[in-house]
Order: sequence, then structure tokens, then C-alpha cells
Amino acid sequence: MHVAYNRLLLLVAGLGGLLYGIDVGIIQGALPYLTATSGFSPARLSFVVAAVLLGSVISVLFAGALSDWLGRRSLMILTALMFCVSVPMIALSHGFGMLVGGRLLQGMSGGLTGVVVPLYLAECLASEDRGKGTGMFQWLLTFGFVLSSLITLYFSHALAQIVQHGTAAQIFAFEDHAWRDTFWLSLPIGLLFLAGGFIIAESPRWLFRRGRPDAALAALLRSRSREQAELEMREMEKAAVAERAQTRSARAKESLLKRKYVVPFLLACVILTCNQLTGINSIIPYNTTILLQAGLNDFQAHAGSFFFSIVNFAMTLVAVLLVDRVGRKILLSVGSAGIVLSLLGTGALFQRTEARHVDVTAAVQRMVRPDQTLTLQFGPSAARTLLGGAGKAGTPQSLVISYAYGAFNSVTNAVRSDEVSAPIRIVRNVPANRIEALLAGSSSPFGDLAAAQAAPLRIVSAYVTPVPSAANGWLVATTLYLFMAFFAVGPGVVVWLALSELMPTRIRSNGMSIALFLNQGTSTTIAALFLPAVGKHGYAPMFLAFAAFTVVYFVTATFWLPETKGKTLEEIEERFGSLAPSFPQISQDGSR
Repeated sequence: MHVAYNRLLLLVAGLGGLLYGIDVGIIQGALPYLTATSGFSPARLSFVVAAVLLGSVISVLFAGALSDWLGRRSLMILTALMFCVSVPMIALSHGFGMLVGGRLLQGMSGGLTGVVVPLYLAECLASEDRGKGTGMFQWLLTFGFVLSSLITLYFSHALAQIVQHGTAAQIFAFEDHAWRDTFWLSLPIGLLFLAGGFIIAESPRWLFRRGRPDAALAALLRSRSREQAELEMREMEKAAVAERAQTRSARAKESLLKRKYVVPFLLACVILTCNQLTGINSIIPYNTTILLQAGLNDFQAHAGSFFFSIVNFAMTLVAVLLVDRVGRKILLSVGSAGIVLSLLGTGALFQRTEARHVDVTAAVQRMVRPDQTLTLQFGPSAARTLLGGAGKAGTPQSLVISYAYGAFNSVTNAVRSDEVSAPIRIVRNVPANRIEALLAGSSSPFGDLAAAQAAPLRIVSAYVTPVPSAANGWLVATTLYLFMAFFAVGPGVVVWLALSELMPTRIRSNGMSIALFLNQGTSTTIAALFLPAVGKHGYAPMFLAFAAFTVVYFVTATFWLPETKGKTLEEIEERFGSLAPSFPQISQDGSR
């Protein structure tokens, strides 16, 4: 029965991870169809995409307090309900307001899930299963990306059949149903997670801290032998006695400045922030675009991107099998070191290509129409005109334009002269308000909106770059696969363990909320700045910057992170209490 219940916990954790992965990944498949049928401006579409991140950032601030108030299990049920309600809000919406409201609710559900599921697992699973449980959360999170890719491939294939024989009205109707059905297909996962929440027991450590030791022991006995459960109960009682003694002391107001609170909290914050500074949440969604710029054609890039998600899924399974055997510290050290090397390789490959780009900013500026718009069909003829003899004849070229209306700037997608594509069209799409400007990645979200409505179109930069060979594209794909493999084996799984294991019981829920807020805030910032930065500076500087940040990650993991494999949460807390002297404490009379 213990084995069966532990498997149930792993299943529920996996469903939580799958739900989180779908939260983040599903818009990638729905967005092209939403773009074609909604009539929304690019700024509004950016708002729809970023609403999940915004909802997540908001919810993680309150996740710790809510989990302490409602309980871990109750909050898991609430997050599942929020997701289930968000799906019909999105799929049945016929306007911007309800669509964004549903996406915000979905993001809030994902943010709460990212805090409460690892927290619940850390407090419920035995030490020898804790890594496996949190790994299962991450493993099925990656499967959420794979599932989103499969849904995209299905609708893409079906649309190709309709395009061959259908009318424009039939194509429009299919695309309108496609983005709605994409969200409907995620609903069963939310319902399963909701059902699982009603079957599992509440966290024993939450029950104990709420003054219900008998219920806490009963919850422990569902997953452990009586001997092990009683041992953990004694450890919880010992920790509670020590905490009460501190509370009665004259230094209680400063107790949170003790090393056993500050050191693990800072470690978790650094690890969670560095996790996003690897560039993972920019490399995953823009993987296809990166491969196109590296030299692959459209089909090759999409196939390469799908394989990228498979690598993520497969290597996360490897990490799940290793994390409780090898340990957290070595996986995070090896993973971060491998990320640095793979990012350096990717950056070097792009540097070799981008060093040959030609600045055509002045030529593109001359093409701006009197009404301050620009339409450019970039084919071989246009490439020759822009280059003016500077490029090698017959060599395919790519073009990226960064432009601005007043303080508000944007960047076009990269287009290639050797592929049939829609013309580049730049029109005045100034954000309607400050929030849209911020989420659309404007370099100056607080600029003068009225001035931008009348400002001329300014071409900030325009670069024509020779398209590399397919061989170069597959080299870049290989370095990205290595990046994904090392991330999945190390940070992908260990980060959730670091988040839940390092925090002492007294600050675990609120500390996790703050650390995850930093994680999500960093992710949102990088996502907003990635495309404008690439359009202005190229991919090479971005990958090299990600590598530099990951060096900090490697140093932290190798020299500061303790090994927590096989230790109870109380043992980990006690270890931090013996690392170094406490921070200075101030007594009631003001003396130290």
C-alpha cells in the first residue's frame, strides 16, 4: 500500500508538471491561428502571449501565504479549478477582454502550481523518493512541450489539406476552430489533476504546524512504515521545540536573520534566478527561428525544433533516474558546466556568420513611404538592391529590421531571400497603454504615447546577412541539443529540489514564493528583451551573455550548494545552522 500511494503521489506530481508545461507551451501552437482570425494588433497579441507570464508573476507572490492558510493539498485543488475555468473562458471568448482574462487566470494557475507542487512533494515524500517525485514534476512538464508540439503538428497537417482544396471561408473557419480546440484539448489534464487532489492526503508537516499531530502521523503512514513515520514525527517535534525556544528568547524579532534562514534563502534565490539567465525560456520558444537563422530551411528547422523537445523530454527522464542516486550537487555542477560549453559553441557559430553582415539601415530608411510605413518583399532582387554589389552573387541572404515610432520600438521577423514569404510590412502599431508597451517589449514603455502617434518611422538598424549552409545549421542544432540535454539533466530537475529542500520549515512557503517570483520576473524580462536585442545586436552576443551568467550558476552549484540527497528536511535545516556564525542579533535593550 505504501508503494501504491507513493506512485499516486508521483502521478499527481506529474500531472501538475504537465499542467504547468501546457500553461507555458500551448500558446505556441494556437498563436498562428489566433493571429490569422482575431484581427488583433501585434501589441495585443503580445499581451495575450505575455498574460500567462504576468499571471504567474502575480500569483507566486501570494502562493506561500495561500499554501500556509489553505494547506498544500487545498491549494493544489484550487489551482486545478482555476485552470479548468480558464479553458472555456479562452476557448469561448469572442473579444480581447475575456481572452486575456482567461490567459491571466491560466498563468496564475501555473504560478501557484510551480510553488505548491514541489513544496507538497518535499513535505510528503520520504527522503529517498523526494528527488524522483520532483523529477517527475519536471519530466512531465517537458512532456507538456512535446504535447503542445504534437497538437501543433496535427492542426498544421490538417490545415495543409484544407488549403489545397478549400475556400478562403473554410480556411478561416478551420483556423478559428483550431486555436480554440488547442485549448480544449488541454482540459482533460486539468480535470485529472483536480481529481488527484481529492485523493491524496494533506502535507504532514503542514498538519503538524497547524497543531494536528495525529493527522500528520496518519498522512505519513500512507507513504512510510510506522518506524520511519514515527522517526520523522520525532524530528518535527524536535524542530518545533527548538523554534519555540527561539520565539521565547529576547532575540525572536531577529531570528529570521540567522544563518539557517538567510544562507539557504539566498542560495535558492541565486539558483532560481540563474536558472532563467541560462536563456532557457527564450531558447525553447524561439528554437525554430534560431535554426532558420542558422541555415536550415523551414521543414528542417521545424523538424529540428521537434527533436529539441524530444531531447528535453528524454534527458529529463535520465535526470529523474539519477537524481536520488548521484545527488543534486553533482548533477547541477555537471549540467551548468555543459550549458556554458554548449552556449559558447552556439555563440561562436553565430559570431562566424554575423561577422559577415552588411549594414543597410540607410538604404531601408530611404524606402519608407510618405505615410511613414514600409512594405518590402525581400527576394533575390531586393537583396541585390540593398547590398549594392556588396554581397556575393547568388548567395541567399537574410534580413532583420529594427524600427521605432518615437520611443516605442520593435523588430521584424527574419526573412530569407531564398524562401517565398509574405512581405515585410511595418505600420504604426503603437501600444494602446503602458501595460501593452511593457509586455510588448518596448525599450521605453513609459514613453510619450501621443508623440509616438505622430512620430516618423525611424529604421534603427537593418542588417543583411549571408544565410549559412545547412551543415552550419545542423552544427548549431547540435549545440542546442547539448544545451537542452545538460539543462534537463541538471538545472531542469534540480532547480525544483533546490527550491523546496533548501528552505527551512519556518520560511519554506514564503521563501519559495519570493525565489520563484525572481525566477518568473527574470524570465518575463528576458522574453521581453530577447527579440529586440537579437534584432539590434545579433544572436552571438545573446548566447555569450547567457554563457557568462551560467558561469555564476556553475560556481554557486560547485562551491556553495550542499548535497541534500538522502537527508530529511529537518537534517538539511540543521546543517545550515552549523555552517557559520549567526548574523548579529539585537536584544530588546539594543545591545548586541
